[in-house]
Amino acid sequence: MGNLGANPANLCPLTLLGFLERAATVFSDCPSVVYHDTVFTWSQTHRRCLRLASALVSLGISRGDTVSLLLPNVPAMYEMHFGVPMSGAVLNNINTRLHARTAAVLLRHSGSKLVFVDPASLMLIRDALPATPAGAVLPRPTYLWTLPMFHANGWSFPWGMAMVDATDVCLRRVNAATVYAAMASHGVIHLCGAPVVLNMLANAPEGVRRPLPGKVRIRTAGAPPPAAVIQRTKAIGFEISHGCEWDNFPTSERARLKARQGVRTSSTGKVDIIDRETGSSVPRDGSTMGEIVFRGGCVMLGYLNDDEATKAAIHPRLFQGHDHQAGENISSVDVESVLYSHPTVNEAAVVARPDELRGETPCAFVNLKDDAADTVTATDFTAWCRERMPQYMVPRTVVFRAELPKTSTGKIQKYVLRNLTMEMGPARKGDGRR
Repeated sequence: MGNLGANPANLCPLTLLGFLERAATVFSDCPSVVYHDTVFTWSQTHRRCLRLASALVSLGISRGDTVSLLLPNVPAMYEMHFGVPMSGAVLNNINTRLHARTAAVLLRHSGSKLVFVDPASLMLIRDALPATPAGAVLPRPTYLWTLPMFHANGWSFPWGMAMVDATDVCLRRVNAATVYAAMASHGVIHLCGAPVVLNMLANAPEGVRRPLPGKVRIRTAGAPPPAAVIQRTKAIGFEISHGCEWDNFPTSERARLKARQGVRTSSTGKVDIIDRETGSSVPRDGSTMGEIVFRGGCVMLGYLNDDEATKAAIHPRLFQGHDHQAGENISSVDVESVLYSHPTVNEAAVVARPDELRGETPCAFVNLKDDAADTVTATDFTAWCRERMPQYMVPRTVVFRAELPKTSTGKIQKYVLRNLTMEMGPARKGDGRR
C-alpha cells in the first residue's frame, strides 16, 4: 500500500496494564478491591500498584527477572498481578497447597529473584528454601474471589475485572460461611470455582446459607461438574456457566449437558479427543476414552527452560492436556513415582475415578511384591503419599490387585483400569479404601 504502514501513532500494543490505567481514569472513585472492612478505589489501586512496581525496581528487580508469590486471595495478591508486570518482571504464582519439595522445584526452576510469602505459608517456604539456591450504566459487577489467583492467574480475571470496572471482593479462606456472608454484604453477582465450590454452596447448612443478593452467576471449570451438583446449586438460585448455555432445555437435561467436557469456548481455536496410539479423533459418543488436545491463543508458549517437555506437549498443531481434580492439575506419573518408592510396591498405576464432590479424584491400582501381601493397607499408602505430595494429589481410592492388566508388550492398560473405576461408580464422602 505504498508508503502506508505501521508507525508509532497507529501501532500501540494492547496490554493488560492498560486496563488498570483506564479504570483509574474513568472510574477513579469507584470501588476496586474489598477485603473485610477495607475498600480501595481504582485510583488508589493504581497508585498502590505503581508504588509496588517502584519498590521492586528499588530492590534490584529488572526486566525479565522472576518474582514468585505464595499468597491467598488478599488485596496484595490482586495488586501483584499489575505491580510485578509494571516493573518489567515475570509473575510466577505458586500454589499454596503444594508440598515444600514441589514448591522448591518451582522456585529453583523459575530462577526466582524475589518471593512474596503470606504469613500462613511461612512454614511451607521455610521448608522449601533450603532446597533452593540463595537469592531466590448497568450495575457495576462485583466479583468474589473464590477461585485461587494462583490457578492460571485466576483464569485471567484479575485483569478482566479491571477492564470492566468490577469490584473485587477478596477472601483469605473459602468456605460456605465466608462465601455466603461476602455475597450478602457486598452484593456479589459473579464468582468462579471448581465443582467442589458448587457442592460446598449447595450443601451448606441452613444456618450458614443466606438469601442471594440477586442473580449470582458462577463460572465453573477444571473438572466435570456432576449433574446432580449443578441441579442442586441452580435450585438455590445460582446461574451456572460451564462452556455453553442450553437455556431452552429442561433443568435436568441442562444439568446433564453442562456436566460434559469437550465443548470449546469461543476463544479456543479447536478442541478434540484423540486416540493416543493412532492420533485419530475418537467417536463423539460420550463414552469413548481418549486424550484431550486443543489449540488457540490460550495455549502456552512452552515450558520454561525445558525444550524436551515442550516438544512432548506441543505437537505441530495441537497441545496435549493433562488430568485435573477439583481444578488442580494432576500428573499421574508424579503420583505413580511416589507409589513406586514404597518398599512393598511391585507395580502401580493411577487413573481418574468419578467423584461426587470433586468431579474426579485419583484412584491407585497397586500390585504388591510377593512377600508383602497382607503387610500393608490402603491407609498406609495414603499416609505415605501425604508425606510426599500435596493433599489434592493423594489417591482417594487405593485398589490392591494380584496383577495389573497389560498389553502384549508389557504396557499397563490404563483404559481397562478406567473402565473398572466406572464400574466402581463415583467416590462418595466416607467411602473406605479397598
